[in-house]
Amino acid sequence: MSDDPHDPLRADASALERIDAGAVEGAFQSRGGNRLQGAEGRASLLNRLGAVVRSRPDLFASGDRPRPGGLFDALAREASHGEVSAARVLELVLEGLGPIWPNRPVLDGVSLGDCWLHPAFDSPHGADSPHGADGSRGADRLHDAGGPHAAERYVPLHKLSQWLTYSLLEPLEVAGFRVVDVGALTGLAEYRNGGLFVDMGVLVPRDPAAFARMHDVSDPFIVGWRSMTVALLDDIVPLVAERLGLTAEAFPLARALEGGTWAAGRVIARSMRSDGGPPFKISSDGTVF
Repeated sequence: MSDDPHDPLRADASALERIDAGAVEGAFQSRGGNRLQGAEGRASLLNRLGAVVRSRPDLFASGDRPRPGGLFDALAREASHGEVSAARVLELVLEGLGPIWPNRPVLDGVSLGDCWLHPAFDSPHGADSPHGADGSRGADRLHDAGGPHAAERYVPLHKLSQWLTYSLLEPLEVAGFRVVDVGALTGLAEYRNGGLFVDMGVLVPRDPAAFARMHDVSDPFIVGWRSMTVALLDDIVPLVAERLGLTAEAFPLARALEGGTWAAGRVIARSMRSDGGPPFKISSDGTVF
């Protein structure tokens, strides 16, 4: 991913734009019996990352070449007395990297990322609802017509962007910054955490046929499931902390996710399904699940 042979452990915009599926498979030692799924999609995502980085020198300029690592410089310039807000890290990740995600809803010309419409927030009379009578995805689902309250109809989840933000916090601390407001981030609305609640019977679909149907990531059923996952993660953390005899400061949400719900969700999924996948069938390009 580097354009400088003397400095290989870096990522440059132009190198990212050139990466193809073969390079991704080679880097991950993908071969028979150890096949990496979705190499084409992963390469395309890296290409989009390179293009976006090149288009935003205000966020990603770093020396003589635009690089994703330029985001560190942008955060360092904003740091106050050595402090960096986790919420601000997420904000810059969403602003700078939002355009790399394909097939996302668009509002007023802006790609919203991992935000999805849900009929619970439609107008009282449903006149501007983009859903069919059964709540299924409509043809205009990804391009909302707008309106004075259009933004309030979306559920913001931002699973991958928040995951990336959590991953950046430790390197920022290693670099000498004190990261504050970590509690401003939410739990991750992904299928390990969400699958845990379904597999353990905490969440039960009203319609048992939901397990057999194929769902799109934008379907209200999946948006609702993911939303409930975020809410339940907030509830489960203090319960686990109390059981362990720990304070909220000693047992933050991020710790519960990494060593608790995500890991448990993976183990339980494997015990219930041979492929260890989610409890529901989801059509995804790999950029949400």
